[in-house]
Amino acid sequence: MKLNLKISGMHCKSCEVLITDALMDAGVKDCKVDSKKGTAVVEFDEKIIAPEKVKVIIEKEGYKVS
Repeated sequence: MKLNLKISGMHCKSCEVLITDALMDAGVKDCKVDSKKGTAVVEFDEKIIAPEKVKVIIEKEGYKVS
């Protein structure tokens, strides 16, 4: 499954790395985070991680997902 997310609160490459690392640690296959656009494209297996969990992980890192 692939999710296209809008993320607010990102300011730099460090934000991208923080989100990417948290998602990859949770079992996400691939993610492309863009702090300038405020977006993320997250690819994952629903058998490993639920779509709602992806959003929760990002929000736990201090960002808002819409």
